[in-house]
Amino acid sequence: MITDYFNIDELLTEEQKLIRESVRAWTDKKVIPVIDKANQKHEHPDFLLKEMGELGAFGSFIPEKYGGGGFDQITYGIIMQELERGDSAIRSAASVQSSLVMYPIYEFGSEKQRQKYLPKLATGELIGAFGLTEPNHGSDPGSMETKIIKKKGYYLLNGSKMWITNAPVCDIAVVWAKDEQGTVRGLIAERGFKGFTTPETKRKWSLRASATGELVFDNVKIPEENILPNISGLKGPMMCLNSARYGIAWGALGAGFDCFNTALKYSLERKQFNKPVAGFQLTQKKLAEMLTELTAAQLMALRVGQLKNENKATPAQISMIKRNNVLTALKVARESRQILGAMGITGDFSIMRHMMNLESVITYEGTHDIHLLITGYDITGIPAFKG
Repeated sequence: MITDYFNIDELLTEEQKLIRESVRAWTDKKVIPVIDKANQKHEHPDFLLKEMGELGAFGSFIPEKYGGGGFDQITYGIIMQELERGDSAIRSAASVQSSLVMYPIYEFGSEKQRQKYLPKLATGELIGAFGLTEPNHGSDPGSMETKIIKKKGYYLLNGSKMWITNAPVCDIAVVWAKDEQGTVRGLIAERGFKGFTTPETKRKWSLRASATGELVFDNVKIPEENILPNISGLKGPMMCLNSARYGIAWGALGAGFDCFNTALKYSLERKQFNKPVAGFQLTQKKLAEMLTELTAAQLMALRVGQLKNENKATPAQISMIKRNNVLTALKVARESRQILGAMGITGDFSIMRHMMNLESVITYEGTHDIHLLITGYDITGIPAFKG
């Protein structure tokens, strides 16, 4: 198996390598044996969530005093890479829990909120969801229609969020809504609050093992103590998305390398015209180009991880690696499928499953085109995505 053509291991700490091996072993033992069946049946293997908490896959960069791992950003990326080698749905659950639920509670929440929610989120005793995208507003979250109105001792929440990972299984949701002044505020909605429902989204051709759904709020009473006190405006959800996008850039590498290594192994074993398929020039071209692009993506992710550790990574840099690395992984999946021929579409191999998953990953947490325009804005200073 090739996963490190440029000896990147030499740049990792012993602790980072030990964590990678631990998550890799868990993925091999727990995810890979069940994930094809889960996809074929359109079922979410929610029994794995508690195990991911025990593994330390939730909130690895959250301080230990709140139940997190206290690790750096490269470690977080490595964990995401190994989980997505198993399946994007598994990594998505961990991404949401870590970057979109635990991170905002830690960064923007009160000390009481941190103590109440973070330790249980870290262990998987609580599962979280993140409510930003709406049926009518995806790439333009500033136009959200979900509202909160201040009442005596509580807020009244109305609206809905769509395409929400973990929604059907969540115990809490970090939700973004506009107050009466039109300012975006963050809040924590708990399952059991009257009027809060989470209908599941089915009939998906992608992320079929992911629990996807809606967050629907019909006159939900949100206690004042459930409002995130230390943030207002779109800066809050955008900071969360930057953390998630960074993790996605690493996660895509896991899917990409899994496809590449599947294709490499198959091409060495499969014979046509009295020699292995790997012996043909066009196959070697595909393999060489795939490994080149994956290695470049690895180096980009590692460098942004270093910058994040120094609090120097910019949103535009994170947009670039999210866009580049997911597209790279998707291209690798498609080329790998070609090498396997008809066998590439079967559940006996992971390639088609990865390919279909990546069709969602390339769209969520900012679409492929929006990330390109973010880079364009950073280069020119002109926001092409605004009217």
